Amino acid sequence: QSTEDDPRTFIEDTWSLASLSFWGWGGLGVVLFFVTFGPFAIFYLAFYFFCFLGGGFVVILLYGKINSEKHLESCEHSYLPPPATGIVKTLEEMKLELKPPKIDRRLTGSSFIDEPLQQVIQFALRDYIQYWYYTLSEDESFLLEIRQTLQNALVQFSTRSKEVDWQPYFTTRLVDDFATHLRVFGKAQDRLADRDDRQGDMLEEMVDRFFEAEVEMERSVCRDMVCTSPKDEEGFLRDLCELLLYLLLPPGDFHNKNMRYFLREVLACGVLLPLINQLSDPDYINQFVIWMIRDSSCNYEAFMNILKLSDRVSELEAVKDKVLEELQYLRSLDTAGDDINVIKNQINSLLFVKKVCEGRIQRLQSGKEVDAVKLAANFGKLCVIPLEHILVHNIALQFFMDFMQAAGAQAELFFWLTVEGYRVTAQQQLEAMQLWNKDGKKQPATTKGLLKAAALGVYEQYLSDKIARSFRDEFQLL
Repeated sequence: QSTEDDPRTFIEDTWSLASLSFWGWGGLGVVLFFVTFGPFAIFYLAFYFFCFLGGGFVVILLYGKINSEKHLESCEHSYLPPPATGIVKTLEEMKLELKPPKIDRRLTGSSFIDEPLQQVIQFALRDYIQYWYYTLSEDESFLLEIRQTLQNALVQFSTRSKEVDWQPYFTTRLVDDFATHLRVFGKAQDRLADRDDRQGDMLEEMVDRFFEAEVEMERSVCRDMVCTSPKDEEGFLRDLCELLLYLLLPPGDFHNKNMRYFLREVLACGVLLPLINQLSDPDYINQFVIWMIRDSSCNYEAFMNILKLSDRVSELEAVKDKVLEELQYLRSLDTAGDDINVIKNQINSLLFVKKVCEGRIQRLQSGKEVDAVKLAANFGKLCVIPLEHILVHNIALQFFMDFMQAAGAQAELFFWLTVEGYRVTAQQQLEAMQLWNKDGKKQPATTKGLLKAAALGVYEQYLSDKIARSFRDEFQLL
């Protein structure tokens, strides 16, 4: 009765009963589902659902692919052009292995020179490039470009060297530079010998005296920083290499800064600097001299003359010590028969050399040795020889050339010798032409032309405007 009186309460009770029945039947269904299909049924259900979706997607994809292929087959011969044959050919060539490029190994045109140069290039690439480049890449194109650039530079250097007239350089300028260097060194030695204080470092003092004499003689040139400072030496070599690259490389390669700096460092620090250090090594110079005189060894007479004319006590003492060592070795040998006579002869020869060394040392230490230069300075001229006799005598001319070179006036002597040689040659040619005219023979047409060209060459070398006015005035006075 209370329920009928209160409708709201009735509705709530009904809803509660319905909810309980829903959850009850739902729970019963879940329990029956797990009892029937097992505890993993929910996973199987999800797997079946995803398989259903995947299968539907695959069916749709295959259906679309089959229909699209049929459509393309029906439309292929209607409006699409055939594929180009060049593309197929290009693909086939790309699949082939790359063949090694051929390099022109000709540099100067002479195989005797090209082979050592190719070895130098190969060693430079191996020692300064390949050892770090292969850690970055295995592509050979960079090494090929470097090699080709170096070869082009060498070819340009060879071509330009053939256009240079080397004879005046080797006969005049190079000889003058070498003689100037010797004179500067001699002045430095004289100044060092005249110094009273000898307690300092002799080597540094010798270097200072040398460059002081160089400044006095050259006047505007001094190479002290380049020769004494490793940093300045490297900078000078870099500038020199950059100048050579400017003259030898094509403009495109030279304006490429990476290429230019790379080649500059390799040439300066990897080639020129080690070469200069090796040529400056006294041990290398001694070995080179020994190698040069190995085939033409000094004979007995020349060796004895050197000992008799030597004015250095230290050298004579060194020879004497070597002789004593050899004597001790020969006396320790226990021989019999014919060998004893050979050993006795060797011992007698060594005893004679020892006697010569001791006599020469005693004479030098006693002050009895006569110096011809000092004798001439103290007692006047030993003899007077006319200049015309000196110029035609081979031995006298050799000493006179040394004197003129020491005085810095060898240019006048060279001028006289050149003109005299031309005069004798021209006189002989003219006399031959006169004989041909008398005999009625046809004289060569090129004789006068050759004489004229030779005279013009003498004029251009000594009397033209290229020669300083002071030298030209001296030549005219002569």
